[in-house]
Amino acid sequence: MDSLPDAILQHILSHINNARDVVACNSVSKRWKDSMPYIHSLYFPRNSFDNHAGSVNPDNIVWKVLSSIVQLEELVVYSPFSGAGLSSWLSLIGPSLQRLELRMDNLAELQTCNENPSKLNCISAAMNLESLKLWGVLVTHSPNWNVFQNLWNLEIVGARMEDSALSAALDACPNLTTLLLLGCEGVRSVSIDLPHLQQCKLDFYGLGNCSLSLTSPKIEFLEVQGCSWIRVRETNYLKNLSIANNAGRVYLVDFGKLEALDFLSIRGVQWCWDAVRNILKWASEVKHLYMKVEFTGDFEALQPFPEIDLVEFFNSHPKLQKFDAHGAMFAALCQKNSLKHVDSGFVIPCLEEVVITVRSPLNAEQKMSTLESLLMYGKNLKALVIKILQMKSSHSSTDDFFDEICRFRYMNRHIVRME
Repeated sequence: MDSLPDAILQHILSHINNARDVVACNSVSKRWKDSMPYIHSLYFPRNSFDNHAGSVNPDNIVWKVLSSIVQLEELVVYSPFSGAGLSSWLSLIGPSLQRLELRMDNLAELQTCNENPSKLNCISAAMNLESLKLWGVLVTHSPNWNVFQNLWNLEIVGARMEDSALSAALDACPNLTTLLLLGCEGVRSVSIDLPHLQQCKLDFYGLGNCSLSLTSPKIEFLEVQGCSWIRVRETNYLKNLSIANNAGRVYLVDFGKLEALDFLSIRGVQWCWDAVRNILKWASEVKHLYMKVEFTGDFEALQPFPEIDLVEFFNSHPKLQKFDAHGAMFAALCQKNSLKHVDSGFVIPCLEEVVITVRSPLNAEQKMSTLESLLMYGKNLKALVIKILQMKSSHSSTDDFFDEICRFRYMNRHIVRME
């Protein structure tokens, strides 16, 4: 290392980002110490000050390290810090900082209310940010932010929010292309209007009764968990869509035509049938469909899926390549009238893989007939996977049905397998 030119030494050492390693390198030699101010990224792990016994406050230690760096581009802090500490750091490095990730640890309302300055408000000093990631943050008051013109990525994980505060935060980030809100509690109604947004992942924790309105004409990837009402009208570029509600019901989905959609996943305990029917109608061009909805029904009563005509379903989704049907959807395709209107020219042209989850031996004859039909009409089918899940019954029909599936698998072992 001693024989290397200064520029190469600086380039090598600039890839060191752990704060402890940076401090250690300062002690190696004067030449190394003179090179460390040119690092671009700095990371303080959670345990950075666990064994700290000195009289100097950890906030001041971080400030001292930061003050020695010429132009820091990325700062990641998982260790505890105060609002005053963050304010002092960003007053030093704010203009050059492009990526900021903070473990805020301020979900306790009393602690946050008494904190001055607010950690959330301090972030406004880093006006040139391109990426902001926050963990464990309370967003119950609108943050005092100016507009982050360069910010394209915003991630908030583990948060307690109020609708108005979330809206104000998003208004300050008009040029986002990626938005992640994960494990967020307290949101009741959110309206997102971001013209450049391409990827959006929303996970709202609670009763599953949130409403969402999204206006983002460039959206390509959308994943939503915990909403009962979802409206996304501009969908020309949407390729990947996942909707789930594990705690509540999905009452309404309102989408434009999903002509570019490649992947659709719908999951949850209960969806209103109109919501299921409409999303399947709009997603007629989908290539990979995953369905794990247990029940339908518009009110409290849980209802089974109505009968779905197998021929009509596959004719309505001619580009479908992979189909993953869990319990209720498979049962709906297996009604006795589902295969009554099969003309001689019917084929499932693009289907290559089917994953079927079976939970009940009821209608065993129709279920076996449907499995055989998938093999018969799926001319390009390469794999049919049958999952037997929690099939509990003391009746002999369970054993008989299982025997039939085993026989079916053996007779078509080049395609069929069980898991």
